[in-house]
Amino acid sequence: MISELAQIEAAKKGSVEAFTSLVNGYRPGLLRFLVTRTSTYADAEDALQDTLINAYRYLHSYDSRWRFSTWLYRIAVNNAANIRRDDTVELGDLGSEERGPLEHCVAAADRENLWLSARSLLSDEAYAAMWLRYVEDMSVKDISAVLERSVSWTKVNLLRARRLLEAKLSNETGGSPMKSENSEAHG
Repeated sequence: MISELAQIEAAKKGSVEAFTSLVNGYRPGLLRFLVTRTSTYADAEDALQDTLINAYRYLHSYDSRWRFSTWLYRIAVNNAANIRRDDTVELGDLGSEERGPLEHCVAAADRENLWLSARSLLSDEAYAAMWLRYVEDMSVKDISAVLERSVSWTKVNLLRARRLLEAKLSNETGGSPMKSENSEAHG
C-alpha cells in the first residue's frame, strides 16, 4: 500500500490515478459533512465535485505540515459556503416552524435525530466543529485549521455546544443524552 505522502507526490507530478486513489477514501466523509453544510443532497454532491476539482487544481499549494484531510475539508467548507451564498433564496424559503428547536428529536438515543436537533440549536460553525469532532473524529487542532479558528476557540465552542445540547435534550427527555467529556476543554 502506497503512503498518503507518496500518493500526494505522485499526484503533484500529474498522476490522476494517484490522486483518485488518494481522495477516494475521503469521499464518503466529505459527502456526509457537505450534506450538513448545504441545503440539498444535490448541492452537497456539487460541493464535493468542486472540492475534488479544486484539490486537484491546487494540489501544488498543499503544505505537508498539515494533514491532507484538514486541507481537503477546508476546501470543502469554502465550496459549501459558495453554494449556500448562491442558494440564499432556497434557504430563505424554509419556514421557521420547520426548524424549531428539538422539533425533530423523538428519542435522544437516536443518533440521526440528535444531529437534527444539533443542527437546529447550534450556529453553523459550532455544528461543523461538533460534526468534525464526533463524526469525522478530527482532532481539535485539525478542526481549528478547517474552520480557520484558534485551538482555544474550538475547545470553548465544542464545550459550549455540547453543554447546550445536553441541557436542551435533557429538558426534553428528562435525562442526560450525552456523556460530559472535558477532553476538548483540557487538551
